[in-house]
Amino acid sequence: MLLTIIATSAVAAIITAGLGFLLIPWLRKLKFGQTILDIGPIWHKKDKQGTPTMGGMMFIIGTVVAVSAGLVLLWLNGLLGTDALAQKELISVISVITGAFFFGFIGFLDDFIKVKKKQNEGLTPMQKIVLQVLVIAAFFTVRVLSGDTNTVIKFPFLGGLDLWYFYYIIMGLGILYIVNAVNLTDGIDGLCASVTFVYCIAFAVIAALLGFGSHIVIAVATAGGCLGFLVWNWHPAKVFMGDTGSMFLGGIVAMLGVALHVEVLMIIAAAVYIWEALTVLIQMTYFKITHGKRLFKMTPIHHSFELRGWKEVRIVIVFSAIGAACGTIAVLLVNGL
Repeated sequence: MLLTIIATSAVAAIITAGLGFLLIPWLRKLKFGQTILDIGPIWHKKDKQGTPTMGGMMFIIGTVVAVSAGLVLLWLNGLLGTDALAQKELISVISVITGAFFFGFIGFLDDFIKVKKKQNEGLTPMQKIVLQVLVIAAFFTVRVLSGDTNTVIKFPFLGGLDLWYFYYIIMGLGILYIVNAVNLTDGIDGLCASVTFVYCIAFAVIAALLGFGSHIVIAVATAGGCLGFLVWNWHPAKVFMGDTGSMFLGGIVAMLGVALHVEVLMIIAAAVYIWEALTVLIQMTYFKITHGKRLFKMTPIHHSFELRGWKEVRIVIVFSAIGAACGTIAVLLVNGL
């Protein structure tokens, strides 16, 4: 199993990093550069304007290929069973990677409109939500049809709570929140990829402790893809992942936790993303209540740290360390389920 894990993550990293040599010049040739207007500190307009975007295609391809290769390796080593339970787990893996792919496709449409119109707005918020809800509905439909009708949320050391049909509404909203929270985290060089890397490492361990071998493949493939992408996205970034990449990663983050039925652990491990999005909601609410006052210098919160003088690399390291700490806590709580 260890060799499969190493091989899967290596394939994702190598393919993703290698695609940079082809994709980045191609994006430049097509003039698919990021338009920086009113998002982030004012100096982003000078430093980041025109940097190729939609680079998330690199790790989407790398991750999907690596997951496929990882599953084949599991099968060749006799670690991928053929009984009903193994087939159910395989369908679960496919539902996660397919759902994430379609989230990435929504992001691609959003990015494509942005670069064509040279503006920060692509799809309207309502268009995004409708399309994302359709993906979430399809994700749950596939899982139910495959026999996964578990609607219990397990709380470490406290037992479980059966939400019945409300589970799909609550967790659907949870997936919607986290996908868009991951999207908001993609605001400075290397941040989203780094935080997702540590998240996926934590979930690879969680999947291993729970005995979900196939799901480990998704986690390590995504981690490898993020690592390969950082070759090009580390400050100063030569390419941005765009909504194409951040929504794909958001799909992995949210749906992997739901697929493993460790929703509470997912919330703990995803604390950085949740915090980022929460600061935006708090800022908007406070702004309306106080008629124009701001609680934070700028949101998402990583921009506030920028305005306080923090360098991008420092923010990435600190936020990733927080993510790693939260992921470690989630791992330690597995035995309490």
